[in-house]
Amino acid sequence: MGLALKKPAGVPGKSWPAIVIGMFVAFGGILFGYDTGTISGILAMSYWQNQFSTGYRDATGHLNVDAGQTSEVVSILSAGTFFGALSAAPAGDYLGRRMGLIASCCVFIFGVILQTASTALSMFVAGRFFAGYGVGLVSALIPLYQSETAPKWIRGVIVGSYQLAITIGLLLAAVVDNSTHDRNDTGSYRIPIAVQFAWALVLITGMLILPETPRYLIKRGKDDKAAKSLAKIRRLPLDHPAIIAELAEVRANHEYELAIGKSSYLDCFSNRGHMRKRLLTGCLLQGLQQLTGINFIFYYGTQYFKNSGITNAFIIQMITSAINVGSTFPGLYMIDKWGRRPLLFWGAVGMCISQLIVAIVGTTSTGQHADGTVYSTNLGGQRAGIAFVCIYIAFFASTWGPIAWVVTGEIFPLKHRAKALSMTTATNWLLNWAIAYSTPYLVNWGPGNANLQSKIFFIWFGCCFLCIAFVYFMIYETKGLTLEQVDELYEEVKVARKSVGWTPTVTFREIRASMSGQGGLGPKSGVVQEEKLGTGTDYRAENES
Repeated sequence: MGLALKKPAGVPGKSWPAIVIGMFVAFGGILFGYDTGTISGILAMSYWQNQFSTGYRDATGHLNVDAGQTSEVVSILSAGTFFGALSAAPAGDYLGRRMGLIASCCVFIFGVILQTASTALSMFVAGRFFAGYGVGLVSALIPLYQSETAPKWIRGVIVGSYQLAITIGLLLAAVVDNSTHDRNDTGSYRIPIAVQFAWALVLITGMLILPETPRYLIKRGKDDKAAKSLAKIRRLPLDHPAIIAELAEVRANHEYELAIGKSSYLDCFSNRGHMRKRLLTGCLLQGLQQLTGINFIFYYGTQYFKNSGITNAFIIQMITSAINVGSTFPGLYMIDKWGRRPLLFWGAVGMCISQLIVAIVGTTSTGQHADGTVYSTNLGGQRAGIAFVCIYIAFFASTWGPIAWVVTGEIFPLKHRAKALSMTTATNWLLNWAIAYSTPYLVNWGPGNANLQSKIFFIWFGCCFLCIAFVYFMIYETKGLTLEQVDELYEEVKVARKSVGWTPTVTFREIRASMSGQGGLGPKSGVVQEEKLGTGTDYRAENES
């Protein structure tokens, strides 16, 4: 269990290839994290402010971009990611999970080229959009690829490692920004941006070598290739009973889904297979993940700390990013040990309390001059506020950060999975965009702005409180289940809190055999109904998926 990576007894084959593959694919999270994290430091760089200003001067008289332009620069990436995430379903279904990721990286590289070459705001913004489009594609396709290749006993750790890679990307962005922000030339912003070429090229190189997912190949009717892919991942011969049984269960599940209708976006909103509930759960989970306020800290943190009287805001941003990385590890350990539901619940409680304290302390320990500049009235209060920001990040990184991607990657049936995942990821990016766009208007001083300053943390507190209720009523416990068994879970259990401790009672091969007997499905050669074994070795799919 957990990060010990110890395979349960009785599971045939090797698990390390699937683990290595899943962990490598998670590298794409660095694109996501670095690209979203680097802009916080760039916006605070004096050279960039002078270079890209259109004449606006801030409260200190320094050339800068105004609140509207700041919103545009930050939020345009999220707009691109929103459309990229929606495009992930057709890319993943037609190009494949593997080739879809390669194509995504190419789009991302084009955006990085535009940003690196830019010396004016319009070209910089265009580059941010295309980079965002590529990140949006990657952010939906990576959990999809990981979920479809990972063994069930460690699927949470593997998919959660995507969030770890995101946090590493954020930390690397903070480190690079801190090392270049004092430069008085274009290298101050071009170096942090150009570093992104390396992340994309590493992912492309790896995806050229890695196999396509067996579940995708089954969906495309390429059973022989699916068998070879699964045998390669599990390190077993093609005729091994475990390979035959796992493919038979995946195939039976897919045929069962096809027998009750073809897949379309409208079908994702139907109540057949409880898809409406599952899609609502995924979209709310991803949306609330953003509304906890995490990206306020990583998009605007450097500028916010600077405005709040912190003398070295770049160092504070590096510290918060390091805490984000370090706190993800205990979360990865606990995902498959304690389960999804308790971690999300207690994580929401911890975030809620932390955000309330930050809001109160931040509001009572700062003042504001008539010209809008913020000053500290209580240094101890400022330090306490930063401490609780760090505590909040620790709760987020160990719970809602990785688990949102894990849950959305495993709750959807195969035929709807790419489409549903694209919509849940798009919801994440839609709220990401809304926060990125509105934050300067909510926080900043000036005409047309709300000038909330630290009071914005009261909003994040309210959203975290909603997270607690959402987990209690909506989140099913899927720890230790195959992707096919999750379908059965939603069929049998109507109330989320009763999902804890549920065990499967039937396989999709049994369902398909039953439907065949009633004329619902034609017989499939080579697949027979298997009796569940009470003792001895059982090579059904749930041993490996």
